[in-house]
Amino acid sequence: MTDVQTASAAYPAPGVLSRIFRTEQDGAAPGDGHEQVVLCHDRSSGLKAIIAIHSTALGPALGGTRFFPYASEEAALEDALNLSRGMSYKNALAGLDLGGGKAVIIGDPNKDKNEAMLRAYGRFVESLRGRYITACDVGTYVQDMDVIARETEFVTGRSPENGGAGDSSILTAFGVFQGMRASAQARWGQPTLRGKRVGVAGVGKVGHYLVGHLVADGATVVITDVSEAAVNRVRAAHPEVEVVADSAALLQSKLDVYAPCALGGALTDATVGTLGEFGTSVVCGAANNQLAHPGVEKDLADRGILYAPDYLVNSGGVIQVADEIEGFNFERAKNKATRIFDTTLEIFTRAAADGVPPAVAADRLAEKRMREISALRSVLLPGARRG
Repeated sequence: MTDVQTASAAYPAPGVLSRIFRTEQDGAAPGDGHEQVVLCHDRSSGLKAIIAIHSTALGPALGGTRFFPYASEEAALEDALNLSRGMSYKNALAGLDLGGGKAVIIGDPNKDKNEAMLRAYGRFVESLRGRYITACDVGTYVQDMDVIARETEFVTGRSPENGGAGDSSILTAFGVFQGMRASAQARWGQPTLRGKRVGVAGVGKVGHYLVGHLVADGATVVITDVSEAAVNRVRAAHPEVEVVADSAALLQSKLDVYAPCALGGALTDATVGTLGEFGTSVVCGAANNQLAHPGVEKDLADRGILYAPDYLVNSGGVIQVADEIEGFNFERAKNKATRIFDTTLEIFTRAAADGVPPAVAADRLAEKRMREISALRSVLLPGARRG
């Protein structure tokens, strides 16, 4: 049963509660309902956070902490639910023995973040006794994980100086590039972006690393970002990269590949319509939850646009921080992230065979693994006690 806990007076709206408590008996997919949602409030530091544990079918829930100025607590909760569910599917497809969870801290990381707040958050993570393991996400960094780790052992993505894996954006970008190579193989018969025009929306944490891979592979790269500093950093490293004013201009740049690498919800009905109008063949990017609503994946397929499911191709980062749990080895983690290429091709093959969009094929494969491994709990091991 889902456990909704709170340390503040604000409770989720009824409509959101129904999503938390959704079960297989209601017709949902295996593991669709959340196991536990914790609302965290520490008055002295100003912390307001939500930890959402979607599934522990495969193991402890691993997922990053997002620090973002949400318009409301309801919006923050909605994001936490969506992101944590995505982590269950991401970890399942990545072959990790880890479930899915996510946390959000409500606030502006540039103004509100401080040591006391991060340490208070670390105490809430510690209170879950290992059911949830946190890491970096939008608005949080390696240095923040080092601070959180002063209050809990259940944190990854720490600095190398503190025994951690460091910046997980490195392998996130590498994994997206592997997914893009697989998409090129499926679409054009060669696993390379050489000679292709690739548009990257968002060149922050992950996007600027992805640009490096694309340039090295011979692609023509077009970028946009709301941050002038982020754009300038990329141009300093790769002066040949084209820059356009905004996402609307990028979508109309006659791209072969569109890579959404900022926040979620980038693939709307209007976005897909523009991509189809201007002849884009592939969508493959680092952003989480790219599909704005159910049905967008079918619209992409109907327009002949090959969509590489986001939680599949952006799993390199979670592979990196998961490796830290047992003692980090970069080459071992990179080798695991390289397999994203093969998994992406497998998803495309399954999708074609079943006559469904790749996003549906990916969901089915992830759900199958969660269901089969979760069933092992019914096998009583010698000396073990039933929980």
